[in-house]
Amino acid sequence: MTGAGERVVAGPFRVAHAAAWCVRRVTGAAAELLRERGTDPGPVSVDLLHAVESFRSERHLLVDGASPGPVWAPLSGDYRAADGWVRLHCNHPLHEAAARSVLGDDVAAGVLRRPAEQVADLVLAAGGAAAALRPAARWRGHPQGVAVAAEPLVAVDRVGDGSARPLPRADRPLAGVRVLDLTHVIAGPVCGRTLAAHGADVLHVGAAHLPTAHPLAVDTGFGKRTTHLDLRAEENRAVLRALLADGDVLVQSFRPDSLAAKGFGERDLPPGAILVSLSAYGHSGPWRTRRGFDSLVQLATGIAAGADEPVPLPAQALDHGTGWLAAFGVITALRRRAVEGGTWHVRVSLARTAHWLDGLGRIDSTEHGGPVDAYLSEVDSAFGRLRHVRVPGGLPGSPPRWDSAPRTPGADPAQWW
Repeated sequence: MTGAGERVVAGPFRVAHAAAWCVRRVTGAAAELLRERGTDPGPVSVDLLHAVESFRSERHLLVDGASPGPVWAPLSGDYRAADGWVRLHCNHPLHEAAARSVLGDDVAAGVLRRPAEQVADLVLAAGGAAAALRPAARWRGHPQGVAVAAEPLVAVDRVGDGSARPLPRADRPLAGVRVLDLTHVIAGPVCGRTLAAHGADVLHVGAAHLPTAHPLAVDTGFGKRTTHLDLRAEENRAVLRALLADGDVLVQSFRPDSLAAKGFGERDLPPGAILVSLSAYGHSGPWRTRRGFDSLVQLATGIAAGADEPVPLPAQALDHGTGWLAAFGVITALRRRAVEGGTWHVRVSLARTAHWLDGLGRIDSTEHGGPVDAYLSEVDSAFGRLRHVRVPGGLPGSPPRWDSAPRTPGADPAQWW
């Protein structure tokens, strides 16, 4: 590992170590796959500062020299409740409407009148997104905390049959691998962006009626094509099934069971496919279907518990870390499929990543404040001239790179290259 020591970002959690570890695991797995495909990967390296800044890549994105817009909606934030703190996630119009339906137009006053957990439960029941702040010790004793702790950090399970699919000789680890990216916000899109950096053909599948966080869609769109399929219509589900039949990997971050209800669950996979499921609160336990985002999981698990008020991590580390871990799971499944065949299911979650981060111990750290220009690059795109963080991880035999700039959502046909 190269670069500065890990005390480079604010806070007590070992975020820099976690970022570098995730990048090293993915780059190392890509190196082994490249070797198996007949190309010498050379020595893997990780620049710790580069890894850290990639974990907050959305902060560095500029479009024509300016910020592409705020990531957070005005109503999103931490609110004092009658007995603690609540965070509301209102970046999506439906989530804002749900919060207002419960709390009224004066949201802060509505929260202050109620206990924190009651606020979270009411907002969630109305179709919104919220979490109450709880100490880490309480989370560890909570039924969901217990369930999450029992799950692996990255589950890679064989769930069906399929012939072995050896990968042919190639000069990039994921050359010829086809990935359907049905994800949104950060964690899932980071997985797809990472796979694209190692040569995968990644097709992002969205829909015009679904909410999109524009700055995040641009930041995570490198190396991908993008199409629209409204999966409420059977003809579009048929198109997706055909794409998956000719593809390798489907990455999805819908709440558990929701995509399966449309015919794209573990039991629906064609032989040899790899399904990747990212969730907020884990894949077992009473909260497995609960709506959540990085900032909410930080409060619910105690990661954000400060002395007097919530203290967020210095990066959306649960999102970015989970995305990189998902990419590691994909490469692991591809290597296993090449030798033993099978159909595979990779599972990761923000809450399990939080449990891992919490278990790394504590340090006393502050922001490095140094220049990051060495990790930045510029490229022309459909949105304008983009400044962005390059892919971290050194792989001399096939340096990771994105072959295309982000594209306008829905700009491409629903087909493979």
